[in-house]
Amino acid sequence: MSTSETSRYVRLRVEVVLEIDGPEELTEAAVGRIDTDEFMPEDERVHARSAVHEDSAEALAYLIEPFDLVRQVPGIELVQASWTSEEVDYDPDAQEWDLDEEDEVDEDDTERV
Repeated sequence: MSTSETSRYVRLRVEVVLEIDGPEELTEAAVGRIDTDEFMPEDERVHARSAVHEDSAEALAYLIEPFDLVRQVPGIELVQASWTSEEVDYDPDAQEWDLDEEDEVDEDDTERV
């Protein structure tokens, strides 16, 4: 397939499960990020501080920056990014958490954007 026949755009999906073993440190870091965000309006800042104190997943969402995942990759430009963070029940032995089976991608499952 020549370059002109392939899409210039690729959707990269990454799923990560994290264990939060220092919720206070996580909250403190998120509040620090919120406090130094020069573009966040004050009323939103008050709401954000409250949210990160109540929910570790919310705190994590304020600290993750998708651009950091690809910043050093040559030949690409980040066009769009979105991410979510939620608390989940995690059982590493459960079938639903077996990430190895997702590695076997069928050609029909490949998504082009």
